[in-house]
Amino acid sequence: MATLTVLMLVGFLFWIDGGSGLEQEAPYRIHTLFSVECQNYFDWQTVGLMHSFKKAQQPGPITRLLSCTDEEKKNYRGMHLAPTLEVPSMSKHPKTGDWYPAINKPAGIVHWLKYSKDADNVDWVVVLDADMIIRGPIIPWELGAEKGRPVAAYYGYLVGCDNILAKLHTKHPELCDKVGGLLAMHIDDLRALAPLWLSKTEEVREDRTHWGTNFTGDIYGTGWISEMYGYSFGAAEVGLRHKISEDLMIYPGYIPRKGIEPILIHYGLPFSVGNWSFSKLDHHEDDIVYDCGRLFPEPPYPREVRLMASDLNKKRALFLNLECINTLNEGLLLQHAANGCSKPKWSRYLSFLKSKTFADLTRPKFLAPGSTETKEAANQGGNQEQAVDEPEKPHPKMHTIFSTECTPYFDWQTVGLVHSFHLSGQPGNITRLLSCTDEDLKRYAGHDLAPTHYVPSMSRHPLTDDWYPAINKPAAVLHWLNHADIDAEFIVILDADMILRGPITPWEFKAARGRPVSTPYDYLIGCDNELAKLHTRHPDACDKVGGVIIMHIDDLRKFALLWLHKTEEVRADKAHYSTNITGDIYASGWISEMYGYSFGAAELKLRHLINSKILIYPGYVPEPGVKYRVFHYGLEFKVGNWSFDKANWRDTDVVNKCWAKFPYPPDPLTLDRSNEDILQRDLLSIECGKTLNDALELHHKKRNCPDPHSLSTSKHDTAKEDSSSRKFGRFDGSNAVRSNPVPTKNSEETSPPVPKDGLFGSLRFWVVALWMISGLGFLAVMFMVFSGRKSKGSKSKTYRSRRR
Repeated sequence: MATLTVLMLVGFLFWIDGGSGLEQEAPYRIHTLFSVECQNYFDWQTVGLMHSFKKAQQPGPITRLLSCTDEEKKNYRGMHLAPTLEVPSMSKHPKTGDWYPAINKPAGIVHWLKYSKDADNVDWVVVLDADMIIRGPIIPWELGAEKGRPVAAYYGYLVGCDNILAKLHTKHPELCDKVGGLLAMHIDDLRALAPLWLSKTEEVREDRTHWGTNFTGDIYGTGWISEMYGYSFGAAEVGLRHKISEDLMIYPGYIPRKGIEPILIHYGLPFSVGNWSFSKLDHHEDDIVYDCGRLFPEPPYPREVRLMASDLNKKRALFLNLECINTLNEGLLLQHAANGCSKPKWSRYLSFLKSKTFADLTRPKFLAPGSTETKEAANQGGNQEQAVDEPEKPHPKMHTIFSTECTPYFDWQTVGLVHSFHLSGQPGNITRLLSCTDEDLKRYAGHDLAPTHYVPSMSRHPLTDDWYPAINKPAAVLHWLNHADIDAEFIVILDADMILRGPITPWEFKAARGRPVSTPYDYLIGCDNELAKLHTRHPDACDKVGGVIIMHIDDLRKFALLWLHKTEEVRADKAHYSTNITGDIYASGWISEMYGYSFGAAELKLRHLINSKILIYPGYVPEPGVKYRVFHYGLEFKVGNWSFDKANWRDTDVVNKCWAKFPYPPDPLTLDRSNEDILQRDLLSIECGKTLNDALELHHKKRNCPDPHSLSTSKHDTAKEDSSSRKFGRFDGSNAVRSNPVPTKNSEETSPPVPKDGLFGSLRFWVVALWMISGLGFLAVMFMVFSGRKSKGSKSKTYRSRRR
């Protein structure tokens, strides 16, 4: 009986400890940390994180490291929001005066290790950011963490680990890991790392010479991610190698891998569901925690979302977006009650948040054995056995490149492509090959839009004086190969007018050395006729390909110069510009670069694996069940009365004008669902247009554009502009087919030939023509009247003189 009583008492104590399923006993004691400041912005994030911490049944205690000045604390209202350790603020550095709030994170952890008793009674530490939602228990040893081997999420944009930045700031650049976000490590490792994390952050922050995007990957070039590098360089200094996971944490808007259930949501980027969207930056000064009854705008309901996507994984991504915002709102609702707010009025949304449906959707997610992989950062010594969770053969390194020029036209395309690159989960880094004249560069304002390699412009050929901007693509690739430090094994080449929807990897699409992968360009009929016989010794090896290219670096090094030379050769062959020979409907040699690629590859007998399921043009009917990875919006496309044609935005600067965007596409919920092919076509078109606008909105927010509601531009003007764009849009119904298009404009062009028929078919032309004809008619009438009067005057004078 006594034994039974003891067991019941132990069970009761375990239950009141949180029922997490894990007792806090050495060596399994876990403590979770996150860093914030005394601001409304961090208070609502704290409410969301704390609510998810309890809901996910995360074991052990949690501590908020609150960095505030004495002045801030006087008016601060949120001391009750979480278990808190107050930390002296280092937002303004006490020695240098530098304003850099991100340094509070390592400074706060150093302070916790030194002054908190909790730090003496813990074995494992989980470090999170405030803008996160926990979906399930984060248990370090279950993730594969060991002493000396922490687990972290992958931050691929930390390119400084691969270049001179790492060599300058750590004695062991080869140990630099591109990690961040989620950190799970042993307390002994954290004690060794924390002081260096802080000092290396200070060091990188002071190194203004190397703040440039090319060195850091920071698109603003302002040193804002110095703290992230401080962590990576500090870890390298103490010899910590990470087990890196791309599956544990996900950004809302990203598509999770099949069979993977992330246990952490990081809402650091804007995300959307249909026409609803959320960005944390919109709520920087929001006191929503203290405003009774007010929640963030309600998103669509699950029933509506199920109709938005047919692809299962895309649907999962949309439901993750819902889970993120709904968990935030549920936390706010409970916090308002804890603050003493009166019970809110009933609404459908509040009823949903309290429903069994929502409870079922947000149950804690537990990792299944073997459901996630962590990649070993590097083999530490030749005698170390390969970890069980390390893939037998690691994937090769990749690098994505695209070519542009110093024009507003290419700038907005760059914003769209780079934004989609980060959303797509594309491995490796991305580089823009920017071809500009010296004069262009003096005036150019878009240096920070992407990691950039600068290339001398060949738009005007230095020898022939031929104006052909498309030649910049092979010329830029060749320049990059000869001047950049490249450690990637495979290169993915895209065009600027593309949107990435998912990763394009050599291992998935079977690219290999000597066997590149590309997409079909069937209109390159010159591969089948005398053009190929004139320009390559191996016309039988000519592949009709282009658009997306995946090629081994060794092949690209051999091939790039031939690509350039063959482009020059075809461009100079004016005798064979005709449409029946080239397929170029303008017969102007405008697609010479495409033939340069195909003929150059044929010279080396590089035969392509041609895959028609990588790329789709918006406006074309997708093949059922195909998950296209790339939108190529080189042609006009439309949905109902809405249309988009990139050529209409050639001279419009939507990047440097605050809040400028393209006309919004229709709401997916308004589409006709009677024809599945047309529905899927239109959904893809809407997705493309919306992604471009999402990219521009995020760009404007990052540029600190003023509140759009305070701008002088009226809604009437915006509506007028939107109406104008729709009015002059054009669409060819023939786009609704499942074949490759004959492009009216090559994606890398700068000054395309003028269409012969399109101009005379446009309303704009007839308005101008009518105005000119009216003007000439008026002048003719006036001339006749004037001449008549002059003639009469002459006759009258003659008559009178005769009378005299």
